[in-house]
Amino acid sequence: MKNVVLIVFLLSCSQTFFGQTLAWYGNNQISRDEFLAAYRKNNANTKATEQSYREYLELYIRYRLKVRAAYDKKLDTLPGQISELQNFRSQIADQYSNDETSLNRMADEAFVRSRKDIRLSYIFVPAAKSAAPRDTLRAREKINEAYDKLKKTKDFGEVALAYSEDPFVKNNRGDLGFITVFDLPYAIETMAYQIGVGRVSPVFRTGAGYFIIKKTAERPAAGRMRAAQILLIFPYQANDSAKADTRQRADSLYQAIRSGSDFGDLARKFSGDNLSYQLGGVLPEFGIGKYDPAFEKQAYALQKDGDISEPFASSFGYHIVKRIARIPVSLTRDKKTMDALRERVKSDKRIEVSKREMLQSVLKETGFKQLVPAGSHLFIVTDSLLQYKKPPAYPDLNEHSALFYFPDKKFTVSDWVSYRRTLGSVPSMINGKTNQDLLDQYKQTVAFNYYKAHLERYNKDFANQLQEFRDGNLLFEIMQRQVWDKASSDSAGLKNFFEAHARNYVWKASVDAILFNAGNQGSAEKIKRDLQARAGNWRSLVDSLGSQVQADSGRFETKQLPGNGMGVEKGFTPITVNADKSVQFAYVIRKHADPSPRSFGDARGIVINDYQSELENCWIVELKKKYPVRVDEAVFKTLTK
Repeated sequence: MKNVVLIVFLLSCSQTFFGQTLAWYGNNQISRDEFLAAYRKNNANTKATEQSYREYLELYIRYRLKVRAAYDKKLDTLPGQISELQNFRSQIADQYSNDETSLNRMADEAFVRSRKDIRLSYIFVPAAKSAAPRDTLRAREKINEAYDKLKKTKDFGEVALAYSEDPFVKNNRGDLGFITVFDLPYAIETMAYQIGVGRVSPVFRTGAGYFIIKKTAERPAAGRMRAAQILLIFPYQANDSAKADTRQRADSLYQAIRSGSDFGDLARKFSGDNLSYQLGGVLPEFGIGKYDPAFEKQAYALQKDGDISEPFASSFGYHIVKRIARIPVSLTRDKKTMDALRERVKSDKRIEVSKREMLQSVLKETGFKQLVPAGSHLFIVTDSLLQYKKPPAYPDLNEHSALFYFPDKKFTVSDWVSYRRTLGSVPSMINGKTNQDLLDQYKQTVAFNYYKAHLERYNKDFANQLQEFRDGNLLFEIMQRQVWDKASSDSAGLKNFFEAHARNYVWKASVDAILFNAGNQGSAEKIKRDLQARAGNWRSLVDSLGSQVQADSGRFETKQLPGNGMGVEKGFTPITVNADKSVQFAYVIRKHADPSPRSFGDARGIVINDYQSELENCWIVELKKKYPVRVDEAVFKTLTK
């Protein structure tokens, strides 16, 4: 019995403290969770106490009242508000339209793979998806025959020479050299990282054709490299004599470098690499598998930054390489590393795998249905309409038939045909794809567009961020109309407010001075030296320095001076360097030791601020009459628990 009572008590606590309302304003509610989320977001460095909760609750209620007033005035329907909200929505929608689970999984997978370099050999027989059945059959029979040969011999290179249709096989005998993550198409990379060293994969097919791969070696990742090169290219169809001449010129350049000649200058004069010679031979940062294996081997063999290789040959010519920096692979899953991997996944074709996974989730969440099955009738009608011919008459299928269905939207066969027509202007979007491929592509496009257009329904975080932006914009708009513009333009009200509160606007200890702000200490010291000779010309001196120095003259309270005006006297104050590295000093013309009343002109800026506060407070009183505020003290007391 006691256990039953305890369970009932805990459930009632859950409902009372975490599921109910903390405060009301009129018929509008502020939940406990909503308030706590706002408090924690804006008071991350403040110790939570009953007083801090009480103070912030008052601020939060005032905020909600103002936003409610904006909605009452229908300010959310203003064209500017609608446009800004749509622009913001389009900016952030993409970051909420990815499948975070599969994206994170692929980033984790890439991290694990990035820690190893693997050496591969391969056999390739092309067979695109669009290939004729007889060509696909020929390719499959050929790759299977190669696989049978591999069972009888250990010489992968010989089998590759005999069967692989890769154009480079005669030179490399199928040896790819070392590769790492992101170097190969995802399907090949995945197979390569799955098999063991010395093992041959089963036959597998990608969009390009059939493959067999063998992992011949594995090592810890070599990382990435920044380097510069001088490349002396072999003449076209060079014979041995021409290659020897190239080698001799490379040796001469190498000796010149060893004697002190500048590597960059020699690269600009003699290198045949059109992509790098203008930059002194500096190459874009690269990793394993990017360049010719001979080049890669020599570049990664350099031990220290600044080391320079002896001339060596590749299929292109003779290279001299200078190491600039070696960037090791990260061994920890820190935020910077994982964010970078996520971005690489997004820009890599493997993101299609993530999209396919997300598509299934999107189709389920949005209530998607395909009402017309894919098949010969649909494609016959499609082809007829694309050719502007009358399609065959089918009892359950015509151009007006609903093809795809969402609870509040349908896409017809005619919509699908229109999509196909738009693809016709971009041949690369159609080439090599079957009707089924294109229909699947259309389904993905329709589903993702619908999901994105209704993202608020499916993603709570997105809906909250959008609402927060909308309310923030409305707050600015209503404050502009209700407080800021009124305070600035109500001259009579300002003057009356000043006269009613004149005792509040008094000069404390103050000075007549010129304040100088400079971007750096050098500029500050220069103008200070010039001013010491001719202080009366300070305006022209400041103008001559352009944006390096700004100045303002007037009466200032002593505490407004650089260094809080400590020990201020007539003349120059010491130069003060601020936290943001900007520099300040002042030239004091006259001191006012005794307090004195400010004129309306002197106090105008302060008066406007105070008058705005007065208008806002009066407005809040009116809003609280319209929307009476009530706080549930029992729920409030749970905040500190």
